[in-house]
Amino acid sequence: MSKHNKKRNIGIIYELLLRHISNALIENNKPKAQKALNIIEKRFKKGTQVYKEFRIANALAKSTVSGTHIAAAILQEAKQGCRNLNLSSLEKEKSALIKDINYKLNDNHFYYRNVPEYTTYATIQSLMNEWKKGDDSNLTSMIEYEKKIIDWLIQEKEENNNVEPLTEHDNLIFKLMSEKINQKYQNQFSQEQKNIINSYAILNESPEKLQNFLSDLKNNSIKSLKEFKNKNKNKVINEKIEMVLNKINVLRTESVDDELISKYLTISKLKNELRGE
Repeated sequence: MSKHNKKRNIGIIYELLLRHISNALIENNKPKAQKALNIIEKRFKKGTQVYKEFRIANALAKSTVSGTHIAAAILQEAKQGCRNLNLSSLEKEKSALIKDINYKLNDNHFYYRNVPEYTTYATIQSLMNEWKKGDDSNLTSMIEYEKKIIDWLIQEKEENNNVEPLTEHDNLIFKLMSEKINQKYQNQFSQEQKNIINSYAILNESPEKLQNFLSDLKNNSIKSLKEFKNKNKNKVINEKIEMVLNKINVLRTESVDDELISKYLTISKLKNELRGE
């Protein structure tokens, strides 16, 4: 593959922005993170050509399909999407995006951070660039890139903790929180605790959905502990279970804030300890 310009690779730029924000959050530098978030919200806004190209690249990078015939159909749709882009506007928008990154983030290491799927994103962008050329495309290169992406599409990807992102912005927050948890806390949190934090991040702008999530978590925790208590014969452990049940019963599920989420994390830990998990 010929060397390409990663500064104009929309998938790589998006991943680099995520890593910049994630590092800022780990450093507890919220203003630094907010600057990058502002760039994403402005430059990847729905309706822009950057957003349209990103959606195509992201679909090719993140999707997993069951067979080559489905993968080929996805490529056809993606190809048509690329050829419908306004290329002049896209290049102007990318230039504005790069300018914002260079002058507003003031991060000398921005373009040098590791992107795990760098080669895949490079192939995707190279393929999209060929598609955009229409009749002037290099058929040999295009066929080579398409074969690689078909192989990638049928390859199984790692799942994101079974929490479904609601929008592109929610997906961003989900990735930030996941990376922050994995990098800073590694194996200190249980899967349930990670799900609590991820759901808080994703659903924080949808109070009703977050309340429903916490309500289900609360009810399931109560049910689980009661079932465990009925089977357990140790009086001391049963007394502790009762104490935990009392704490769960008084937990609210509305007006969610960091303190409340911290309590749910503590309850989850206590529950798992009592069950020997």
